[in-house]
Amino acid sequence: MKRSTKRWISVALILIVLGVLAVPKFVQSNEPRPGGGGPGGRGGTRSDTLRVDGYVVGPQELTNRIFTTGQVRANESVELASESSGRLVAIRFDEGKPVRQGQLVVKINDADLQAQRARALHRLNLAEKREQRQKLILEQGGISQEEYDMTLSELNVLRAEIEVINAQIAKTEIHAPFSGVIGLRYVSEGAYVSPQTKIATLQSLNPVKIDFSVPEKYAGSVQVGGSIQFRVQGSPAVYQARIYAVEPQISRNTRTLQLRALASNPGGRLMPGAFADVELILDRIESALAVPTISVIPELDQKKVFVYKAGRAEPRVVETGIRTESEVQILNGLAAGDTVLTSGMQQLRPGAPVRIVQMAGESAADRDEETASEPVRRAEPM
Repeated sequence: MKRSTKRWISVALILIVLGVLAVPKFVQSNEPRPGGGGPGGRGGTRSDTLRVDGYVVGPQELTNRIFTTGQVRANESVELASESSGRLVAIRFDEGKPVRQGQLVVKINDADLQAQRARALHRLNLAEKREQRQKLILEQGGISQEEYDMTLSELNVLRAEIEVINAQIAKTEIHAPFSGVIGLRYVSEGAYVSPQTKIATLQSLNPVKIDFSVPEKYAGSVQVGGSIQFRVQGSPAVYQARIYAVEPQISRNTRTLQLRALASNPGGRLMPGAFADVELILDRIESALAVPTISVIPELDQKKVFVYKAGRAEPRVVETGIRTESEVQILNGLAAGDTVLTSGMQQLRPGAPVRIVQMAGESAADRDEETASEPVRRAEPM
């Protein structure tokens, strides 16, 4: 009996000690937080205040641009091939070296054509002398006009034959159609070549062309004279180019518009066939009011943002302009210096108490004492 009594006394003492330890925590949990106010106080309790990020609106340069891919092409490019078949007797170029326009680069055997040309020239010489003699005789009445016309016709036929032979000889020579850099050769001297034989390639590399495309919805925003900048793999440099031609139709397969730009390439660093990352500037506004895209809330027939006003979220209906990847231009509804809320968009309600914990843009001029008393972590301008 004494042992049972002692056990109940021990349990009672333990419960009393636990109750004494719990009283301070209970009292502390029911005390109002510093600066929070009671249920009827300003802004409600601090636990009801939504912590958000803000962005101070200010004039800035806004550039509307799109990113796409393209390819570098030579300004002029051609595969060198012979117009006639025969044995290749001379190669007059060095691989990978520049050549001048009109320079003879390849010669095919034309010995038979040269012999035909020499024979035709002898016959032409005799026919010219005969024509001169008969012309004098015709003036003296020694021959008829018909006989002279036959001699003159024979002379003209011989002249035409020589022109044909000269044209055939010209086909045995390959001249550079423009100045450029000649590539690797695929034949050797003594080889038999035909019009289907690829001899080498010739490319003009300064300037170079940039072929790229943009989605159909941007077709009305691009035009000849517009500028682009691009990068190629293996080089950190940013190159500039200007659009000089636009395809007059939308591709049925890709629903894109094809464009072509021209870029200077004095050092030959841009090589045809290279893959290009293209940035196309559609519009540039020097002094625009813009907000982060995430802050604009689309509704059925309008768009709105929430503005920080005296510790509360205030909705504003706005009219938007151009849109970039991260920002939206505001045409109406905001003024420079307004602080737009950029986080907690799903929880925000008109008049809801908010507290800015991170600010971007310019310094906020309209923050209440509660927000101003807490250090605000600055972010880089967006």
